[in-house]
Amino acid sequence: MKILVCISSVPDTTSKINFTADKSAFDKNGIQWVINPLDEFALTKAVKLQESQGATVTIVTVGDAAAEAVMRKALAIGANDAVRINAEPKDSLTVAKEIAKVAQEGGYDLILCGKESLDYNGGAVPGMVAQLLNQPFVNASVGLEINGSDATVVREIEGGKETVSVKLPAVIAGQKGLVEEKDLIIPNMRGIMTARTKPLTVKEPTEIDVKVKAVSFDSVPARAQVKLVSADNLDELVRLLHEEAKVI
Repeated sequence: MKILVCISSVPDTTSKINFTADKSAFDKNGIQWVINPLDEFALTKAVKLQESQGATVTIVTVGDAAAEAVMRKALAIGANDAVRINAEPKDSLTVAKEIAKVAQEGGYDLILCGKESLDYNGGAVPGMVAQLLNQPFVNASVGLEINGSDATVVREIEGGKETVSVKLPAVIAGQKGLVEEKDLIIPNMRGIMTARTKPLTVKEPTEIDVKVKAVSFDSVPARAQVKLVSADNLDELVRLLHEEAKVI
């Protein structure tokens, strides 16, 4: 079995987010980059399938050279090799087309990814990849079992969970629960050293016709200061809720 895992390089959730002076772009200065957390669940699941079924695991990233540090971490976690498409990911469809091309050329049995990246939260790429490849797609997956060419997938739906069966090849977008958090793999020294020698292929993009661009960015407004009202001053509480909070 050949598995392709889509990896996105995103800012660490503890990073302070700033924008350029004209608010036209994200300011990357001082940002610590990590594997998109939802992609990490997908990667861990792929490594487990590697161990149980002898699968080979390839990671693919659309990004510039700065993304290679994150890719090496993914290789240290257990992926066999990596492919980087040398382009800045600005548009979901462009990214999906590049991933689909790699998947098609490699003849992968299973494509795993996080259901969305935690920077833009678009959630569009996995479904687009499946459509471009004309393959089955299951989103919001919290469980996956493989038996030959059949995949049994558990996914979250409103009010519960749904179990579906699909034929491989297929695209599965996972989230927290695809593996347990305690099972996420922390690279050890041996894995880090081995990752340095694993193949990392750089390919030029086939299409750079970006369909969508960000016009401007705005930070989240600062929260107003909390006003404390004495428990015996109900009239003031009602006035504040009515005149300032405007909730009554």
